[in-house]
Amino acid sequence: MANVADTMPDPMTGEDGIPLKTKLRIAERRNRIKAALLVLPLFAFILVTFLVPIGQMLYRSVENNIIADNLPRTIELLSEWDGNNLPPEPVFETMVAELKIARETKEIGKIGKRLNYEMSGMLSLFKKSGRKVRKLETGPYKEALIKIDKDWGDPEVWATIKQVSDRITGSYYLAAVDLKRSPQGEIVAQPDYKQIYVSLFIKTLWISLLVTMTCILLGFPVSFLLSNLPMRTSNLLMILVLLPFWTSLLVRTTSWIALLQSEGMINDLLVTIGFIGDDERLKMMFNQTGTIIAMTHILLPFMILPLYSVMKTISPSYVRAARSLGANPFTAFWRIYFPQTLPGIGAGSILVFILSIGYYITPALVGGQDGQLISNLIAYHMQSSLNWGLAAALGSILLAGVLVLYMIYNKIVGIDNMKLG
Repeated sequence: MANVADTMPDPMTGEDGIPLKTKLRIAERRNRIKAALLVLPLFAFILVTFLVPIGQMLYRSVENNIIADNLPRTIELLSEWDGNNLPPEPVFETMVAELKIARETKEIGKIGKRLNYEMSGMLSLFKKSGRKVRKLETGPYKEALIKIDKDWGDPEVWATIKQVSDRITGSYYLAAVDLKRSPQGEIVAQPDYKQIYVSLFIKTLWISLLVTMTCILLGFPVSFLLSNLPMRTSNLLMILVLLPFWTSLLVRTTSWIALLQSEGMINDLLVTIGFIGDDERLKMMFNQTGTIIAMTHILLPFMILPLYSVMKTISPSYVRAARSLGANPFTAFWRIYFPQTLPGIGAGSILVFILSIGYYITPALVGGQDGQLISNLIAYHMQSSLNWGLAAALGSILLAGVLVLYMIYNKIVGIDNMKLG
């Protein structure tokens, strides 16, 4: 019987004698390498400008090295303290020594500021003590520190220092959801006057959804009109839609201040035509009303453009066919035309919602205290209070919330169904 291997045909080879399958694998590998090299600059750009800042933000939201770096020996001794009464004399002695070092290195303000996030009055306590401990040469140090400031005799102060000693902390995230750790380590609610972030997250989400829905209601008829007008007319109107993009965002926002204020043009017009009395002028500035109106105007083009690009591809013959089969105008629109516009609605909604949930300039200028969004508090902590850890935690929660909503949207609507044309 002949050997099976002898009956198998020889593999096809090229002129150089290399099998064609091997040459095909080599060619595919080269193509993949070329594609990777072409994408590499874009990947590097995204890495540097997007992924790295997000990673830094996430790390900043849990980073807590200030206390551990500047009070290492005090923290080590406090780890053996049971939390009852005051720590023993060696802890006070070590604290005095490290306060002197912190004052020389000018780190004492950072220590007090970090502890002040957890317990009010700690910044002034450390600054005051830092100025006076340089005169302390001999003990007993417990009585000396308490004489400098009686707060050193409060066990809660030492419990707070011990609690904030870890290099990785979740206290910023707790503060971002209106919670905190008690000196005993339990998670408790912030005082009522400090519970602002959860309600602000909810208000930000509500305003973003409202602006998105308003843009759909206003943008749909405009897009429908543009898609059904003759090309010359629709192009002229499209220029008017795009005109706001040629104007500075700051100019557009401040223009609404002139229009919406109590003595502004809109109120003057309503008074002139007798719609309202002069003493009944509408309050549309420095509140949620002004924020919603200005944001809707600024973000409306981001809804119109995707809708228009999708509507332009819908053949009018579909509606005519439905009418010829007996459907009335509303049924033909609702059952035939409207479902085909959903990809454009989905794309526009994503654009408007993502932009509005992180809006900053418009709420800051026209929103006042009542119209502020969570982005305004993030900016406050970054620029004014310099509590970058809390700002990073708020930003991380906002990012996580947007991703969760995006996944829910994808589950219900489907990102694959979105179209920009």
